[in-house]
Amino acid sequence: MGMYQAIRDLWTQPKEKLGEIYKQRLIQWRKEDVITSAERPTRLDRARSLGYKAKKGITITRVRVLRGGRKREARKHGRRSKTMRRKKIVGMSYQWIAEQKAQRAHKNLEVLNSYWVGKDGIHYWYEIIMVDPYMPEIKADKNLNWICYRKHTNRVLRGRTSAGQKSRGMLHTGMGREKIRPGRRANKRLSK
Repeated sequence: MGMYQAIRDLWTQPKEKLGEIYKQRLIQWRKEDVITSAERPTRLDRARSLGYKAKKGITITRVRVLRGGRKREARKHGRRSKTMRRKKIVGMSYQWIAEQKAQRAHKNLEVLNSYWVGKDGIHYWYEIIMVDPYMPEIKADKNLNWICYRKHTNRVLRGRTSAGQKSRGMLHTGMGREKIRPGRRANKRLSK
């Protein structure tokens, strides 16, 4: 078994396999700010698979997101049909919200991708891979220099990252997905 495969195996069940280390990390992360800079990725295998490289211009940011509070309030009076129950109203995943928080905190950087690193009863934690598009090391990298073009500025705020595309329903095509392209609101405008 290779190193990356071993790391991936540990993170299939972090609570059981990492044990005390995982608990101590969560206790420490709770005391930190909502958005903190990390020295190195917590999950090296996942970061590398998403485009992370240990070079100038690439940083890791850990973001804490509150869980829950994403449902419409229950109605107080009167009989309702069973279809009128409480339902989730937010169209964004926790991961996409975390990416947007990181982007707004670091306006000069671009979000490349992100991955989950932990959760407790109140919070989720995600690590965001952020790239400085103005660094010469990034402009010279043939795998990353696409992010330097102007059309990729604030890509996370427009739902262009993996988490954003998944929340927008863009990962599937064909029957039943006719009304999500080019976007849900754009489709409504086009159909009028």
